[in-house]
Amino acid sequence: MNGIYSLSDLKNGQIAKVRKLLTTGSMRRRLQDIGLIEGTEVECVQKSPSGDPIAYLIRGAVIALRSEDSSKVLVS
Repeated sequence: MNGIYSLSDLKNGQIAKVRKLLTTGSMRRRLQDIGLIEGTEVECVQKSPSGDPIAYLIRGAVIALRSEDSSKVLVS
C-alpha cells in the first residue's frame, strides 16, 4: 500500500508512519498522549475476529484502538 490511508486499513504485520490526526478535542489529546504524533511508526499487531478493536505497537507499547478512532489517523 502506497499513499495516504487510515490506520484502520493496516493489515497484520504492516508498519506505517503517522501523517495526520483528523480528530479534535479530548480524543486528539488522548491519541497524542499514547504516542500517535506525526512521524511515529505504528505496526498493526493483531485484529480481533470481528475487526474491532485492533492492537497496534506504538513506541514499544501495544495499544488497542477502536476502528472508529483509528480511522481518524492518517498514515503512509
